[in-house]
Amino acid sequence: MKLSSVLSLVNQVEKSKFINAIDRICLEAVKHDNKIATQLNKLDGQIKNATSNDITQLFKIVLPHFEKSVKEQLAMLGAQATLLTNILSRDGNCIARVNWIESLYTKEWELIDSKANELRSEIASISDDDIFSEGKRLGIYHACLKEAYSNDERNNREAKITDDERGILNVLAKHLDVTSDNQAGIEHLIDQIPKNGVQDAINDLREIGLVFVSRKRQTVYVPDEIVSLFHRLQGKELADKHLLRILRTFTDAELSNVLKNHRKKIRGVERKDKIVNIIKLGLSVTQILKVDMFSEGTPVNDCKDRLKTLIQDLDLELDKFGSTIEERIDLILNALNQSSEREFNALSATGFKELFSTLQNHFPSLATILKQEFELEEQEELDVEKLRALSITPYDILYMLTNDEVKSVVESMGIKKRGNLRLNILSSFADATDKLIDNYGALARRDLAKLKSENIDVAEAELGVKFEEVTKAIFEQLGLEVDEDLRRSINTSKDKADILISLSEDDVIVGEAKTCKNGDFAKYSTTSRQVKSYVGRCEGAGKRVAQVLIVAPSFSDDFVESAEMDTEVNISLLEADGLKRILDAYRARRKPKFSAKLFTKGGLLKADLIAKNI
Repeated sequence: MKLSSVLSLVNQVEKSKFINAIDRICLEAVKHDNKIATQLNKLDGQIKNATSNDITQLFKIVLPHFEKSVKEQLAMLGAQATLLTNILSRDGNCIARVNWIESLYTKEWELIDSKANELRSEIASISDDDIFSEGKRLGIYHACLKEAYSNDERNNREAKITDDERGILNVLAKHLDVTSDNQAGIEHLIDQIPKNGVQDAINDLREIGLVFVSRKRQTVYVPDEIVSLFHRLQGKELADKHLLRILRTFTDAELSNVLKNHRKKIRGVERKDKIVNIIKLGLSVTQILKVDMFSEGTPVNDCKDRLKTLIQDLDLELDKFGSTIEERIDLILNALNQSSEREFNALSATGFKELFSTLQNHFPSLATILKQEFELEEQEELDVEKLRALSITPYDILYMLTNDEVKSVVESMGIKKRGNLRLNILSSFADATDKLIDNYGALARRDLAKLKSENIDVAEAELGVKFEEVTKAIFEQLGLEVDEDLRRSINTSKDKADILISLSEDDVIVGEAKTCKNGDFAKYSTTSRQVKSYVGRCEGAGKRVAQVLIVAPSFSDDFVESAEMDTEVNISLLEADGLKRILDAYRARRKPKFSAKLFTKGGLLKADLIAKNI
């Protein structure tokens, strides 16, 4: 979830620590950073009274100073905070209840403690005859880490590992080929991580502005921007879900090469277990793509060609392939780190929902698989809205399935088998959405006969939901930002807005999609109560509602007149066929120009005039 969405979700008290942290950094940095000074002048120096949009913009500017400050403070907090940030930065853990984080921490602590005990025995059994065995290398790393930790005590200072020492130890670990799980285990031997007190550690992270804690929901929120910051501090080049994608494209021989290069077992190990074992090693992705995946003596040109194929297999949209191995690896890493928005846009909200539903039908255990892979609570209700909030894209879900499982989906659905099978599945759901859009008017009028004649199988009870979802898809195709995170945050069991369109960080349009079977839509009093309630929820979240937009097959004269005379909210009305004509005009233009402000004129909108001016 983006920082702007988290700021809209939590109250003033819950975001006060973050704002205080930004304020402290600005007071120091403003003396020598003109960009920060300019931004503060716009706010008259009053950060605490700034809007969510202003705070988000300021954070982008102050981020380098914030990152430096956080790095220093985390070093002071010690091993417990480090373990906690490792957990919070993993896929799926950016939104989690406090007690679930505590259980994940306990589980992780026990794994590290068990690994530490294994390593203690291995290091203790080293003999002088061991020249450069596994135990010898671990022993060297253990001795160096122990010296880095305890050398402060000789100078009458608190024992700790400084950032400089940490950097040297990381280089040592790389050259000794000490994997990340072994590093954690050895450090636990020397500076044991506390098993209890997770709540205090969470409060410590909140104090320095790294997490938001909702007291009412007992939930911890870590914005996407902070997760990326954690990864940089950890030296982690890619999220595990993106490394998984890369490994899914590898041949069995390439997976074996990676494991052999780190002296891990390959004989009798299943392909899926090889992938899991590689991820657990915590290897540098650059190391994997530059050295580990290739057999010894592979020509440089063959390596470059393989990376070019990998780019194509991953469907990465790049302007160039790069001329060297290093350039191609950098392009792959950058593209994957910036892929989320493109991947969410690859399918409409309807398409994503249909994909998830279909995959669940094929794999009843899909929700269980996702909960295990992304460390979600078992009782957590998993739907598309929750997946979006956790930044889990349709691509992420498909790559959680093995290649064989993907093949079975393709075969059972009759999807073409040539090319990238995961992309073929995604394309089929994009096509299904387009078919519903083509019959948008019939959907709005609840014309089941017309829909069936077009081979669209929709239950009558689902027509209203389908119309809402397809309306979102049309807005998305018009280039508008349908804000599912905000909609989820303001909705309650009683008040559920259909659509929210973000015009900016603070301005939104509240959309309502209404079907009507016979005649014009005429329920103004009921509809106006609904939308006014949604407006109130949005304003309570710090948003300005620029307009309310109601889409229906057609409107009665009384409905149009009542909307025009309403003094409490600004309401625009748009007929479904008119919205479809606007989309058709948009698609027909080579360089269409469309603004959501065209929906803010009020009253019954003239769709033909809007379409003409795109």
